[in-house]
Amino acid sequence: GTLGLSFALQDRGARRRRRMHFFPWGFWLLCVACSSARGDSGSKAKSCTEVRQFYATKGFSLHGVPQAEISGEHLRICPQGYTCCTSEMEENFAKKSQSEFEDMMTEASRSAQVTLTSQYKNFDGYFQDLLNKSEKALYDTFPSTYGELYSQNIKLFKDLYSELRRYYRGSNINLEEALNEFWTRLLERLFKLMNPQYHITDEYLDCMVKHSEQHKPFGEVPRDLKLKATRAFIAVRSYVQGLSVGSDVVKKVSQVSLSYECTRAIMKLVYCPYCRGMASVKPCNNYCHNVMKGCLANQADLDTEWRNLIDSMLLVADRFDGPSNVDTVIGTIHTRIAEAISNMQENRESITAKVFQGCGNPKISTKASSGEDKKRRGKAVTDDKSSGLGLEKLVSDAKGKLRDIKDYWVALPSTLCNEKITSGSVNEDKCWNGMAKGRYLPEVMGDGLANQINNPEVEVDITKPDMTIRQQIMQLKIMTNRLRNAYNGNDVDFQDASDDISGSGSGDGCLDEVCGKRLSKNPSTRQPEVHAIPNQSGRGVKGASSKFLPSSFLIFLSVAVIATQYLRR
Repeated sequence: GTLGLSFALQDRGARRRRRMHFFPWGFWLLCVACSSARGDSGSKAKSCTEVRQFYATKGFSLHGVPQAEISGEHLRICPQGYTCCTSEMEENFAKKSQSEFEDMMTEASRSAQVTLTSQYKNFDGYFQDLLNKSEKALYDTFPSTYGELYSQNIKLFKDLYSELRRYYRGSNINLEEALNEFWTRLLERLFKLMNPQYHITDEYLDCMVKHSEQHKPFGEVPRDLKLKATRAFIAVRSYVQGLSVGSDVVKKVSQVSLSYECTRAIMKLVYCPYCRGMASVKPCNNYCHNVMKGCLANQADLDTEWRNLIDSMLLVADRFDGPSNVDTVIGTIHTRIAEAISNMQENRESITAKVFQGCGNPKISTKASSGEDKKRRGKAVTDDKSSGLGLEKLVSDAKGKLRDIKDYWVALPSTLCNEKITSGSVNEDKCWNGMAKGRYLPEVMGDGLANQINNPEVEVDITKPDMTIRQQIMQLKIMTNRLRNAYNGNDVDFQDASDDISGSGSGDGCLDEVCGKRLSKNPSTRQPEVHAIPNQSGRGVKGASSKFLPSSFLIFLSVAVIATQYLRR
């Protein structure tokens, strides 16, 4: 009994010594757990003053905006560390980033649009002015020079200029046929006026017209003018239409809406640094480029056809000079008409004899000659000479500006990732990389939809090209084809793009080479972070006093349970 009591006392003493030995270690573990659970919140709690000020400048209410950092498990776009942003703030920033990006796109497109529309107005105004001056000169000089020939046939001349304008404006008119019709009508009326003593029937006139190619009553003027005028008008018409189509493409593409993935990526790029309390840290340059290349992947696919359009326009502009000088051809149409009339008047007798020989002698008219013939003789003033200096300057200026916008679509990411947005290439280790302040490691993606398969910042479905942009690519192809034909002097009517490509909106088309091949991303590249968490219904820890993270709290609880068990033994 005594021995048993002795063992019991020894065991009790041993347990007491173990408790006394455990107590300082248990206390230390509890302290470590508490320290770990609190993180740096007690010693390094960050104020949200700077973020609050910035948030207010964006037009948002400060109601509910934290005074100091809070736990960020509620964030859906930004990294889920400590944050100054609530769910509502994150949503507001996302909407704001979308509208600001759309404004940036509009501003970037405005420069290209201004270039194209201003060039359109300059050239259109110049060509219209050339035609107007030629028509006015005809109306000013022909009445006194040709008298009855002009007064009785004024509609014939007006119709010619009207047809030329309609063609220039894009009407479906065969320019060669219009010019042939003018010379035929002019020949018929001039022959009648030159031979008033004869009764000339319509049948006789038809016969005369059939022999006109042989007789060449107007000399080489009709053939020469037809060749040069058609080339000149085809060139100027296709050129101004090219400017118009280019401007229209830029306008329509700039209105293409952003994808959901792009909106998230831009929000993370621009505003997540603020949520992380890094208001002064700008995004890394390469990070920004990857976001923009992903967001503007479809737009970059315009590059090839856009360059083809610009190159074709530069070629056609070269046609404005040289033998078929637009200034000379369009600006002096009235003088060529006068030259043709004078040629027929000077060779009146030989032309009449040849007509009589081929078609027979017409019947003598019962009406007496009015003597108007003498009044009709004469030459129109032909000293209207265009210097061409105005057009030369226009063309030179246009070529420079067209070359400036040649790489417009692939240069957009660099245009948007300017110094106002990014940190540039200097502070590569002190910029926002999407997760923290530091160097951005992923490589920059190539241009175009197909190159975005491994884009680490924007989820891009390369099997679904934007159909609005595909339609604009088709418009560029059609216009380029027209310009190339115009360069060779051939006229090709516009083809409606709606016949070649259908559908509208975004994402309901598929490229042949990638249809059915939903390609996965390379796991070696950094994936965009997506944090799907249940709706917290407004619940969360506010303030800076009791900010325990869930994982840290479990550590604390586990240590406390172990300590209690030891103390109770």
